[in-house]
Amino acid sequence: MVNKRKTGIMGGTFDPIHVGHLVTAEAVRVEYGLDKVIFIPAANPPHKQELNVTPAIHRYIMTVMATCSNPNFVVSSIELDRSGPSYTVDTVRALNAKYGDKTEFYFITGADAIGELTTWENVSEILNLCYFVAATRPGCNSDLDSVINYFGEKGRDRIFRLTTPELEISATDIRDRVKRGRSIKYIVPENVESYIMKEGLYL
Repeated sequence: MVNKRKTGIMGGTFDPIHVGHLVTAEAVRVEYGLDKVIFIPAANPPHKQELNVTPAIHRYIMTVMATCSNPNFVVSSIELDRSGPSYTVDTVRALNAKYGDKTEFYFITGADAIGELTTWENVSEILNLCYFVAATRPGCNSDLDSVINYFGEKGRDRIFRLTTPELEISATDIRDRVKRGRSIKYIVPENVESYIMKEGLYL
């Protein structure tokens, strides 16, 4: 039997990407022996259609800048290159078509986001195409347990949890800090901070 490559998928709005995303991706990569993690900024996130999301090109550039120092991280524009809402099922289908049966995919997400998993488009198909790794904080497993139980045996087989370093960082807070003129140093990578300031984002 041929050993499959293991590839992580880190999807998100990344508005902006911050060190919490990077710490989580690296923790999952090490724990599950992933060959690489593909960061995929959402072009038109369906769960945030009513929100004022920063243009995708800015979020893509910031993601490239944040990940460039880690040789195990790559960034894909797959969702920016596709029109319409950025449904995860379309992205995972495309990745499976591209890499074939030689790759196992592990979709990395936060425990808060996985609480919405039951509302995702064609979620049952997604669970057939990739595993999920939910990054949790100590003592925050109740929502994840309920989601796993909702999917029954498939949930127990395909959804994993990993306790990661506790970082109370959110993109919402970062945007608010910038708007109020407060420091975001060390919350986002230095080059991302410089880009935000240069482009006047979140003001």
